[in-house]
Amino acid sequence: MAHGVNGASREGAYAVSIHDVAPATWEACSRLLELLAPGAVAATLLVVPRYHGGPAADEVPGFGAELRARVAAGDEISLHGYLHRDDAGPPRGPLDWARRRLYTAAEGEFAALAEAEAARRLAAGLRCLTAMGLAVRSFVAPAWLLGPGSRRALAGTQLDYTASRDALIRIHDGSRVAAPSLVWSTRSAWRRRLSAQVNARRLQQHGASPLVRLALHPADAGHPEVLDAWREIIGTFKRTRRPMLEFDAFAGRGRLRGSAAG
Repeated sequence: MAHGVNGASREGAYAVSIHDVAPATWEACSRLLELLAPGAVAATLLVVPRYHGGPAADEVPGFGAELRARVAAGDEISLHGYLHRDDAGPPRGPLDWARRRLYTAAEGEFAALAEAEAARRLAAGLRCLTAMGLAVRSFVAPAWLLGPGSRRALAGTQLDYTASRDALIRIHDGSRVAAPSLVWSTRSAWRRRLSAQVNARRLQQHGASPLVRLALHPADAGHPEVLDAWREIIGTFKRTRRPMLEFDAFAGRGRLRGSAAG
């Protein structure tokens, strides 16, 4: 699989995010973080406070210290759902089923929540991360699925930005920074093969994009071919692009060539 990036230059940037960070996934997440070394490549850690209904992250000994050490080294923290499990009731119709069950295996927690429940989970998640001594500026919905009720609830927080698969979005004014992402689906061999083809195509399509995001997931660590592909992409980007934290796209640091937030 070729990972050439047509039109890329050091003027372009890339941002790495590690999804589904939780005590239960930390070992796999640590393997993914090793792909960023050597070199000062910071990542956005998308933390799930009670992953799949497990223990609250702030109650697991040592986990908060691990995350604080990563922040001290340059990483940033994002709230990534609360349970990372879609329990909002059955899908309504075939399109909703495809979005919530085929695209993601019932992981899109904030896809169909009512506003009040979304607000409750956002508040609980923020309390958990605050209890670990972590500053949080963003929320990224699991599988990037953010329904209308969840959008309204998110607007009632003090968080700065959220994300879709192809953009970073300022919450309170809706301004956007184009930021296409690469991601692997690893649930089956055919999904992994398809992901390789889709990512190769997206690399060609978005090779000149000012910012490209790499969205790594703990399940990636269980598949050597996926790790090899990430290793190759990251190696290429280290030579052709500069690393950037997602928040910096909005914060005025490391301005993006040709990227409008409108």
